[in-house]
Amino acid sequence: MVINKVDVICEHKSDGTIIPIKFQILDEDGVYQRFTIKNYRLSDITGAYNTKDGLYVTKDTSIFECKIDVLGYKKFVRLYFFPNNMQWKLGYD
Repeated sequence: MVINKVDVICEHKSDGTIIPIKFQILDEDGVYQRFTIKNYRLSDITGAYNTKDGLYVTKDTSIFECKIDVLGYKKFVRLYFFPNNMQWKLGYD
């Protein structure tokens, strides 16, 4: 499943890399749900392809595999950053 509208707080490092820290999404009740990223891993992209979430990514796209806490349970999500339009998307199972 993919959520197309995600607000992300991230750290911008002096070498140009970014580190996602927190994100929020609007749930079906119109309430923002906020999550802190506990750990992340930046995926390597060698070329253009469709991800398992059905998103088309290129070598310019950053994919962060993140661990978050949801009501005491550890969940893994994928944050996609598309620099050409400065957009974040969230993928999860």
